Amino acid sequence: MIKIALIIFLTFINLNVMSGEKELREIIKKTYPELMIKSIQKTNFNDLYEIFIGGQIIYSDEDFNFLIVEGRLVDPKTKIDLTSARLEELNKVDFDSLPFKNAIKEERGDGSRRIAVFSDVDCPFCRKLEKETISKLKDVTIYTFLYPLAIHPDAMNKSKKIWCSENKIIAWNNYMLKNTLPKNDGNCDTPIEANLKLAKKLGISSTPTIIVSSGKRIEGALPYEDFKKYIE
Repeated sequence: MIKIALIIFLTFINLNVMSGEKELREIIKKTYPELMIKSIQKTNFNDLYEIFIGGQIIYSDEDFNFLIVEGRLVDPKTKIDLTSARLEELNKVDFDSLPFKNAIKEERGDGSRRIAVFSDVDCPFCRKLEKETISKLKDVTIYTFLYPLAIHPDAMNKSKKIWCSENKIIAWNNYMLKNTLPKNDGNCDTPIEANLKLAKKLGISSTPTIIVSSGKRIEGALPYEDFKKYIE
């Protein structure tokens, strides 16, 4: 009887939590209809709810009486940044589910280590990453997803020229390392629009963004010595 009562009690709590999450989602949709909510979860801290909107966690109570944006939830006992830990967990990508056919694939050595890079041809930090880090990698397979940002007006056209080249790897490296653009009109079918949608779905808004085979994502032009520990 005690076991049955405990099961009923836990089920009741779980249903209440799910109900709270559902109601909060509806309130947020009415207030901020443009906000893309990926998940809502009740935290272990009183009535605080974690709202994951892709790349960012915000907090509120069940009735949306307040909103904490760009705040960090820290466990006072362990001093662990719980927001960062949760973001890393929620932002993990199922690497093998990525549409690799939409990327420029470069295989070096045995290609055993794999990374995916969302990169903009006119992003200075992307060039820095290519020159100082990616160019030094060995025994790796690199999937480069062309991801031209709106802030770079010529990036879309340049990306099309690179994709439409006979040898995409050479075209990409020539431009990123030597600033030499391929001589074609960029008039072919490209996966660039699909890449833009994929980036939005994954919550990727800046370049370069790297995803390693474990699913961890790394943002920015990480130096070679710092980056290699993620793939070794």
